[in-house]
Amino acid sequence: MARSWTRLHEHLGVPPGPLSFGMVAKAAADRLAESDDLDWKEQLPQPPREGRWNELAKDIAAMANTRGGLIIFGVRDKTCELVGIDPAEANAEQYAQWVRNHLQPYLSGLTFTTLTSPDGTTSVLVADVPASPLAPHLVYGTAARDKDQQAAVAPYRDRDHTAWMTEHQLERAYRDRFTRAAQADTALQQLIDHARQTVTLQQREASAWFVAAARPERPLPRAAARMTHHSARFVVAQARDRIAQQPDSRLTSGPVTSLETVSNPRPGLRRWVLNTLGLDAGRETYAELHDDGTVVLAANLTWRPSRDLLRADDLPFGLLVHQDTLDACCRDLCRLASQLARHLRLDSSLLLHATVTTGAQKTVPLIPVVLDHPGFTSVPDGARYPHAVQPVSTELLPTDGDETLKDSAQELFTDLTNQFGLDHRL
Repeated sequence: MARSWTRLHEHLGVPPGPLSFGMVAKAAADRLAESDDLDWKEQLPQPPREGRWNELAKDIAAMANTRGGLIIFGVRDKTCELVGIDPAEANAEQYAQWVRNHLQPYLSGLTFTTLTSPDGTTSVLVADVPASPLAPHLVYGTAARDKDQQAAVAPYRDRDHTAWMTEHQLERAYRDRFTRAAQADTALQQLIDHARQTVTLQQREASAWFVAAARPERPLPRAAARMTHHSARFVVAQARDRIAQQPDSRLTSGPVTSLETVSNPRPGLRRWVLNTLGLDAGRETYAELHDDGTVVLAANLTWRPSRDLLRADDLPFGLLVHQDTLDACCRDLCRLASQLARHLRLDSSLLLHATVTTGAQKTVPLIPVVLDHPGFTSVPDGARYPHAVQPVSTELLPTDGDETLKDSAQELFTDLTNQFGLDHRL
């Protein structure tokens, strides 16, 4: 996904948004100097030299290993003269294939975009390279010496040129990668723990809860503008509309629909909070929309109307987990996270973490309940009654369409329900 804030935005003093040909032309006319996140190229990328080495993969790896940036083809690097490229010769799919073949690990979020002047006479190609959480990326090629051995190097940007990582730089880059991964997991778990504590301390009676968080891999900086009361309401309303347009939304209403009863978000710590805890107006639901693009969502899975459909003497001891509601929770989480990411123009993937939990001091069995026919529910034969559910995770992009979001939600739902001995795909 192309980023909404780049070196060109900063230089031109324009707000975050898509890059345009006019912005490239103005930056070139200003002779904006190359830097670690901007590289001018006169000619389009060339094929791998003798099938052995790919310069494009090297340039992209260098930026991904530093802090991301733009490689713009059609501008001379020395004079910043806008010479343009032939758009008919620009092949984004081929360029992406070269990068996949010569770069490891895989770099997500890389985009190639052709921009053309309003009069249609001049075009440029923009490679937008994200700062990668998986750095260092290695470029693979074949050396012509010693029986054509395969070699790998780790480039990085040093001001306006490319350098190569030494052993100690590689060691630090790998250490930073593992630290980032650990910190991301810790941050997600802290969000889950805080939400679990919040909802279970305020619940009316012992219940099982869906608790989940979605956090961008690269959150917005603290200096970014904070969300407003109006924008928080707008995001929830838009997410609700997107959910209502899906055919499966009519089967079981989810937590976002429950939030209709509280259209007045309350401020929190760099976030807006909506909740129906303690209200006698539908399913208990709790949601947080953070300024940095994080979403937290929790919903009561042991809601009284669902429980009352079952005869008490037919139930094993434990807390009910309504599977259709769990499905709706996974669906609503994905669409709410996607809607907030689009609103904030996030340019990174989001990590989603979800679980089913209770606030009970002692472990209590979780009893899965399924909908047999409209108005009839039951505990399926052969189901397991776990005392604890392992957290599950997936990933989505702000640009994902409804079908992709549906697949992500299904992945979360399947991984959770499998722990009850159920598989709704069968």
